[in-house]
Amino acid sequence: MRLAISIPQTFAGGTFDPAGFRAYLARAEALGFESAWTQEAILGSMPTLDPVDVLTYAAAVTERLRLGCAVLLTALRSPVHLAKSLSTIDQLSRGRLEIGVGLGARVDVYPAFGADAATRVARFNEGLRVMRALWTEPSVTFDGRFWRLRDAAMEPKPFQRPHPPVWFGASHPSALRRAVRHGDGFFGAGSQTTAQFVEQVRTVRALLAEAGRDPSGFSIAKRVYVIVDDDRERAGRRLADWFLRRYGRPGLEGVAVWGPAAECAERVREVREAGAELVLLTAPFDEAEQLERLASEVVPRLG
Repeated sequence: MRLAISIPQTFAGGTFDPAGFRAYLARAEALGFESAWTQEAILGSMPTLDPVDVLTYAAAVTERLRLGCAVLLTALRSPVHLAKSLSTIDQLSRGRLEIGVGLGARVDVYPAFGADAATRVARFNEGLRVMRALWTEPSVTFDGRFWRLRDAAMEPKPFQRPHPPVWFGASHPSALRRAVRHGDGFFGAGSQTTAQFVEQVRTVRALLAEAGRDPSGFSIAKRVYVIVDDDRERAGRRLADWFLRRYGRPGLEGVAVWGPAAECAERVREVREAGAELVLLTAPFDEAEQLERLASEVVPRLG
């Protein structure tokens, strides 16, 4: 099992601390985490920095960590602009970028981006085709339903060839099928329970077999919201408040892992046993303190 850590993104206006941000990522590198990831929340009352811009900043202040977003809501973005931005980050980081893509759970936000929720799957699929063409072809002519290009070139290409790994965030069986058909890996959501993840992994493995794909060439990961706290009741209250603010509905704290280090380690091991080859440890708050506790108290217990 490979271990990743989340990149802090939540800062009220004027409170971002560049030195603290750099120190956090330097420490994550020093502690041996494989990668660091952002996530996307464009609209919402919780103050959250843009994932692509944060990845650009992170690329400048790190040397070894792989950097990714789980996941970008690509159907809300121009695939031409996004392809350029991601190619740029991959060049700036010298090939350390991981790309996560997904549709997201909310359909009500699409009109804010000039898009129709009824066509979001078609936009998602077509947008990925546009990005892959721009990353891999010297000149692109594309006549699609939503985007058209004529003899369009995009340079430079990504540092990684043919392009950075593309992970799919998915839960519905149709989305899992798209992940197996078009992706390099499946990334289970932090808002899903381990039991739900078990079923998703079972479906993914069956689809890989059906498609004749070698499972060793398709990675499986899961985000795990986690707080190490010897006062389990306090941690639970804080998580319940955070999930309500982040997702706008109560009860989601049940998907998280919290409590003393031994209990957190046991719950993370359950995710590994469910099939996760990469686990993204995500502390919703107290990120710097949790980074240290995770590394010193939880990781050694994972075996």
